[in-house]
Amino acid sequence: MAKTVSPGAISSIMSNPNPDSSAVLPEIVVQVLDLKPAGNRYTFNVSDGKSKLKAILQSSLSSEVVNGNIQSLGLIRVTDYTLNDIPNKNEKYLIVTKCEAVSPPLEAEYKVEVKSENAGIVLKPKQEVITKSAAQIIHEQNRNVAPAARMSMTRRVHPLASLNPYQGNWTIKVRLTSKGTMRHYKNARGEGCVFNVELTDEDGTQIQATMFNEAARKFFDMFEMGKVYYISKGSLKVANKQFKTVQNDYEMTLNENSLVEEAVNEVAFIPETKFNFIPIDQLGPYVQQKELIDVIGVVQNVSPTMSIRRKIDNETVPKRDITIADDTKKTVVVSLWGGLATDLGQKLLDMADDSPVVAIKSLRVSDFQGVSLSTVSKSIVEINPDSPDSQKLKSWYSSEGKETSMQSLGSTLSPSMKSGGRSLYADRVTLDHITSNPSLGEDKPVFYSTRACMSLIKTDQTMYYRACKTCNKKVTEEYGSGYWCQACQKTESDCSLRYILSAKFSDASGGAWFSLFSDEAEKIIGCPADELDKMKSQDDASDYQTQLKKATWVPHVFRLMVAPREYNNEKRQRITVKSVNPVDFAAESKLLLQEISSMKA
Repeated sequence: MAKTVSPGAISSIMSNPNPDSSAVLPEIVVQVLDLKPAGNRYTFNVSDGKSKLKAILQSSLSSEVVNGNIQSLGLIRVTDYTLNDIPNKNEKYLIVTKCEAVSPPLEAEYKVEVKSENAGIVLKPKQEVITKSAAQIIHEQNRNVAPAARMSMTRRVHPLASLNPYQGNWTIKVRLTSKGTMRHYKNARGEGCVFNVELTDEDGTQIQATMFNEAARKFFDMFEMGKVYYISKGSLKVANKQFKTVQNDYEMTLNENSLVEEAVNEVAFIPETKFNFIPIDQLGPYVQQKELIDVIGVVQNVSPTMSIRRKIDNETVPKRDITIADDTKKTVVVSLWGGLATDLGQKLLDMADDSPVVAIKSLRVSDFQGVSLSTVSKSIVEINPDSPDSQKLKSWYSSEGKETSMQSLGSTLSPSMKSGGRSLYADRVTLDHITSNPSLGEDKPVFYSTRACMSLIKTDQTMYYRACKTCNKKVTEEYGSGYWCQACQKTESDCSLRYILSAKFSDASGGAWFSLFSDEAEKIIGCPADELDKMKSQDDASDYQTQLKKATWVPHVFRLMVAPREYNNEKRQRITVKSVNPVDFAAESKLLLQEISSMKA
């Protein structure tokens, strides 16, 4: 390739500030000057030897700079760009969205020598002037361009990668790949509603768009999953990393004046919803992480709908649990909330005997019952999707999975398993580390793993409560008529007992009091709460005392949550057991050897 810039490249860019992605651009080779990092992007000047223009390199091209392909004084060929106005300044900014390196750095800045000549007055013969109407001119222009180019003249579509907060007018063509539910909020400024969507363009670039109040009410019913839209008159800002759900530096806000138009009678080339499935036996490392995950599985069980009262606003929300399995022969519980629990959940309940396959996008992984999944406002559930992953799972289940004995992932989670190793060993601490730091968990709960033994349990405490057999919430005894469940709004003739107790645990560094509930307490005590209650009701209660004594000084590996609580106007540490696992002595020995090696290093 010739190591030279394209003559008049800057003029060519200025004359065509927003080229259509389908249009054929002239050769634009420019020199890179003053390349500097600006966050996760790079700013520089482009030069054709005669003129210069300020420019910014799209973040997706930053790797070209890191790899050394694009350098100051080097030449690049610009294949797609957008020219924007700088607010409050009479300047232009070139956004380079696609380019390729032409040559390594030149020895110096390329400059065109301007030759000065004695200019004289040159008389040209008078040309015949042909008068044409504006309609004739436009008709001839449209006739001389290709059909695709004529269409592009009516609507200029910008790729999502080219958008930035400083850009003026733009129009994007995107598919709606995720739609959240309408959420209502109340704060010091009043009440309102909000919902967000995820949009994907033909290049696979995604962006999150949020709508509040009037805009939310205007566009909520208009946006439908999978449809393609033209969107304009929105605004962009730098994305909040704590809440962003897609890989994009910016997030979009649409107001009541924004324009949203469905693209009808056009080829739907925009990608469908993309899944990145995580096998069930590999969910351990995602426990209590911010990252949302996707799963696919065969429905094994669907529970009835139950009502859960939220602590933040005391409102009742419907919830339904489904159990799914995959070809790793593990099962996990997925909690469906809100409309997913009532509408889609009922559909799954009706189909349960046929063992449907569900693909679920954007699930949060918690350590409830070891490992469990929960939907969020932006979760998407597809039943029996037409995809290779779904067909493969159906084939496996019909051939062997139906007769295979499945295990719950939470119950099989152990330190030696790769799936759960991170959640049990990555943050192993001693009890002294927790008790000697009273400020732990003040901003938000923190999680640790530890190995300890129960050293003391008060036998006179109330160790269990009467619970509803449907939702496990506390019930109240009604004289002569059974037990009333406030959550389920019904009376049952019988109830179950569930553990809720406190005990002291010790290791080599010291001791601490843990709070235990239900399944975790049952693993420590060694029997169900109903059975322990029968022992206690005996005349001498010797079996009761013996059972509790047997439970002491047995080592376990715990997953703990540490958070402060207020008692008598005094803040105290509350340590809650989130999961209990037996000690894998081979894995423990490896951990000790690693710690010894790190001390020697």
